[in-house]
Amino acid sequence: MAHSPDVDEPTAEYQAVPEGAEPVAPEHRPSFFARLLIFIGFVFALLVASCFGLRALNVLPSFDNPFSDQAVDRSQPVLLQSMRDLHRYVAADGTFQVIVDLQQNKENIPDFLVNRRILFVGSGTVETYVDFSAIGGDALKVDNEKKTIELTLPPPQQSTAALDMSKSYVVEEDRGLLTSIGDAFRSDTEKQQRVYQAAQQKITEAAKSSGLDQRAQQNTQLMLESLFSRLGYTSVKVTFTTP
Repeated sequence: MAHSPDVDEPTAEYQAVPEGAEPVAPEHRPSFFARLLIFIGFVFALLVASCFGLRALNVLPSFDNPFSDQAVDRSQPVLLQSMRDLHRYVAADGTFQVIVDLQQNKENIPDFLVNRRILFVGSGTVETYVDFSAIGGDALKVDNEKKTIELTLPPPQQSTAALDMSKSYVVEEDRGLLTSIGDAFRSDTEKQQRVYQAAQQKITEAAKSSGLDQRAQQNTQLMLESLFSRLGYTSVKVTFTTP
């Protein structure tokens, strides 16, 4: 039977679909790029699971926070600057606390522009001691027959207050607008030293009228009485000179 050349006939590669049958969708396979992504994801998941397993066995170090803070100490060795022999007996000390309120401003300029006020709580210790190196040759009188000793000592002295920075802190600091801008371009070490010196001076002055000298005299006398009594002396008289 002859066929018209205008009529298309089914070929061997694409067969005709029977009438009434639903067309079959062509099979789609993943592309090479998709398969590569799947493979990489599988390998990554396997590596993560392996790392967690080794971490559970304490084979690997902890990596809970890879951005945790680390402190690096690059300090230089301690340098001994001086050494001296002390011939003093520290008989008493006192711990004091002072509130330093310092304000600096400019005349005829509003405080909100140029102003500095700092409220600082300073805690420091003052020692009271007796300097035995200042004792003269006639300061000690010993009577071995009567077992008595008379000792004349210089008056107690007080040291400069030593601030305890672990207990000292800034409560409040107010600065004007122009002052804050200026502080951004220069160091405030000098201002800090001024506050520390003010606290030391106030504590040192307060210690002079605190009764530390009387306490130091009593403690020194008790110490010497105990020392010489162990050496067999029955009477120990300690006298302090006037400053």
